[in-house]
Amino acid sequence: MFELENKYYNKHKEEYRKKYLGKHLVIQGSELKGVYDNDGDAFSEAIKTMKAGTFMIKIVTATDEEEIQRFMSRVYGK
Repeated sequence: MFELENKYYNKHKEEYRKKYLGKHLVIQGSELKGVYDNDGDAFSEAIKTMKAGTFMIKIVTATDEEEIQRFMSRVYGK
């Protein structure tokens, strides 16, 4: 799941650590779609133009050991 997005992030990881440390990135395919202060904003903005489950939200951390990855499913409950 999200192989293309992870490959894209890993290719740009050092650049993003310099520019966006602590930010939440929305990545779809091999494209950075947005940069946000928190995952709520990232998700809210992303679903305006993309279906849930078709993009990845990645928190930019200082080291690989700190990385957190969240998967957004296509299921949405109220």
